[in-house]
Amino acid sequence: MDYNRIKAVLAEKKVTNNKLAELLGVAPQTVSRWCTNDQQPSIETLFAIATALDVDVRQLLVSNK
Repeated sequence: MDYNRIKAVLAEKKVTNNKLAELLGVAPQTVSRWCTNDQQPSIETLFAIATALDVDVRQLLVSNK
């Protein structure tokens, strides 16, 4: 199951994986793993991603309802 929408929001915002990695101080491979749901970011990291992309953190998650 896809738990996050990071890849979709990156596309909507026209931000590359490399740019997000640079903004967060993480490896580009880490962002790639988040985008393919091979790895999930921590809650704290989700908030940092939301801030970097200027979106509500809820936009980065798939609703459970």
